[in-house]
Amino acid sequence: MNWVNTTGGEATTVSVYDKCAREQIAELAEIIEARQALALWDQACETKWNKQPIWIHGDFAIGNILMDGGKLSAVIDFGGAAVGDPACDLVIAWTYLSGKARETFTSKMDMDPDTLLRARAWALWKATFELCQISDKNSQEADLQKRIIDEVMNG
Repeated sequence: MNWVNTTGGEATTVSVYDKCAREQIAELAEIIEARQALALWDQACETKWNKQPIWIHGDFAIGNILMDGGKLSAVIDFGGAAVGDPACDLVIAWTYLSGKARETFTSKMDMDPDTLLRARAWALWKATFELCQISDKNSQEADLQKRIIDEVMNG
C-alpha cells in the first residue's frame, strides 16, 4: 500500500479508508462495540500527521517480521515503503504486542497522542477488515481479531 499522496507529496490520513472502515464496523455491529469503534474512528480521522513526512514500511505486519530465537532477524516486503505518517507502522503495537511490551514499544516510539490515536484507528481498520473476511465469527482466528479490536478501543 502506498501511504503517500503522490499528487501533493503530503502524508495521507486514516480517512483514506473512511468508507471501508464504516462499512466494516456496520457489518460487525452485532459482535463489536460499533458505537465505540465509530467514535474512535471519527476522532482519529480529525487528526493528521502535521510534521515532515518520514520513511515508513507501510505494511509492518507480523507476516513481514521474521524472528529467530525470539529476536528480530529481518523485516521483509518493502512494497509499501513510502514517505508518510508513521501511524500506519505503529499498528504492530496492537496486532503483535500486548501488555508491558506494548507499553514499552509505544513509549519508546515517543509519538504524540494524535499519532497513537491514528495508529489505533489503523489497527481497528485492519482488524475489522480481517474479521469481516472470517466466516466463522466464533473461531480462534476471529477471536484474535475481536481481541485486537477490544484492545484498540480501550487504549
